Amino acid sequence: MLFIFVLLSRSLRESRDVISCWNTHATSSTILLRHAIERIVWCLIPSRGIVHDSLNNLPQLDWDFIIAGGGTAGSVLASRLTENSRFNVLLIEAGPTNEGALLSIVPGLQAKLAHTAYDWNYTTVNIPGYNNRSIDYQRGHILGGSSSVNGMVFTRGAASDYDRWARVTGDPGWTWDRLQPYIKRHEKFQPPVDDHNISGQYNPDVHSTTGMVPTSVSGFLHPSVDPITLGVTQQLGGEFKYNLDFNSGTPLGVGWVQATIGHDGTRSSAATSYLTSRIQARPNLHIVLNTIVTRVLKTSGSHTNKLTIRSVEVHSDNGPFTLTASKEVILASGSIGSPRILMSSGIGDRNDLEELGIPVILDNPSVGRNLSDHPSLNNVTFALKTPVDVGPWVNLDSDPQLQAKALDLWQANRTGPFTALVRDDHLGWVRVPQSIFQGTGFQDPSSGPTAAHIEMLIGAPTGSSWDTRIRLSSPASRGYMKLRSSNPLDPPLINPNFFSDPFDIVGMREGIKTCKRFVSAPILRNNIIQMNPPWTNASTDDEIEQVIRGLAVTAWHPIGTAAMSPKGANWGVLDPDLRVKGVEGLRVIDASIMPYIPCAHTQTAVYFIAERAADLVKAAWD
Repeated sequence: MLFIFVLLSRSLRESRDVISCWNTHATSSTILLRHAIERIVWCLIPSRGIVHDSLNNLPQLDWDFIIAGGGTAGSVLASRLTENSRFNVLLIEAGPTNEGALLSIVPGLQAKLAHTAYDWNYTTVNIPGYNNRSIDYQRGHILGGSSSVNGMVFTRGAASDYDRWARVTGDPGWTWDRLQPYIKRHEKFQPPVDDHNISGQYNPDVHSTTGMVPTSVSGFLHPSVDPITLGVTQQLGGEFKYNLDFNSGTPLGVGWVQATIGHDGTRSSAATSYLTSRIQARPNLHIVLNTIVTRVLKTSGSHTNKLTIRSVEVHSDNGPFTLTASKEVILASGSIGSPRILMSSGIGDRNDLEELGIPVILDNPSVGRNLSDHPSLNNVTFALKTPVDVGPWVNLDSDPQLQAKALDLWQANRTGPFTALVRDDHLGWVRVPQSIFQGTGFQDPSSGPTAAHIEMLIGAPTGSSWDTRIRLSSPASRGYMKLRSSNPLDPPLINPNFFSDPFDIVGMREGIKTCKRFVSAPILRNNIIQMNPPWTNASTDDEIEQVIRGLAVTAWHPIGTAAMSPKGANWGVLDPDLRVKGVEGLRVIDASIMPYIPCAHTQTAVYFIAERAADLVKAAWD
């Protein structure tokens, strides 16, 4: 009768309450039956899974793993670790659910996510290299993390990027070749939402159709613009040669944009891909939202001389609360959040922590350092004599009525411009001239001769100008993330320190010259009037550099603040297996672990970092 009652319960929560009550009164002879019934309940009752809006609803269970951060890496880890039914996992996310978050679901609404409840709303300190300007620093504050708010561009970078990780850390498991199973495991390449023929727009041999994250090329093309871009590749070749697929490990050239947008025209995030309702329904996975992990805490019971940490302090409406894992605590809060937790806990630079009155439990000056990001220029455009026909959506960015029409189309049948974010259908990846490194004292910051220094986003979204936005994809500058105070809830001090290395401003200047070379192709040059302001009168190197310093922003790709280094090294934050150096029971798994930034949008690398890390954790406890 009990079994029937459970199955007929009106809600998942009622079913769990029955099972919980039975658990209280269970004898050893009923344990196996109880577990069997619980699993049947989870399989048969439609549900959103075990997702709690606050700690108040969280059951008191014995956690094997506690994951701090439900972002890109945290979602992957929670999904993969709970594939083992013996592991009981708690995933803690500071933000709200991604379900029903229309701004996140609709690709074309991505720009409206900034300064909402889905954004941590960080700003940087005044950056010296940016004429002492402070800039916004968007980070995802939602289940799925930054994969739920980012630009969805899907790029892997150069094979040499990952080979450099392996070389620096002494772990061959981080090489491009050894990462291939994880690269393929996370990707589910699909036809685009408009079902156009994508032959010749990508290389199917370097993609997987059986992974977790739906990806594709753009499902909203620009038929008057795209032939011009492809014409440049044919006319100029060389640095602008056509690249069938820049996700092959050799990105140089110009190719079609790929994005984490599936055949249904919706954003693919770590939450939508790795935390589906079926995965959330696993009885060994609990997710708690709207809950901030403030510190990790020393835990008794170590059998070694290492500092042992298997507890987290979380902030709730009822004050601080402590949760403990029997196996590991995993920080997956990103390049800002993870070092913030470490430093608030007393793991960091002794001098910085003592100055704030934070008791030091482990002196490691590398925590929060090595911040690397891609500086970006979003307004490198050239005025056209004869506008390019981009159809009825020319004023989409500024016309609320057009935006409403685009949203209606998306909601009705998944068509129109809101099925894509990037209104430029092509990306270019180029290197600065080799002469830049001859006689200047500059060291090449890229990972090798097939890696890019500069990324170009190419198109004509308004029709009246040609767009060649650029990013420095292999920067040399390094910044930091520090605490503002001893209060772990205070926003941190973020300084990407852009252009602190003299190569970077030169690299961006060369990027402007690269854009000028691109529009010099015969198919474009007779239609170009001039560069649009403020570039119009910037002709000398000094003038170009001053415009760059006044306009540059960020691609929001921070990495490196808890970087891995060789096992036993006295620098770096993590060993190559992502365990915190000198600590038992604590790992960091997110973008902060990268010792160098890849010449790519970083979400893709985080996916296969987390995939490999999940295997490392499983191997340690299986």
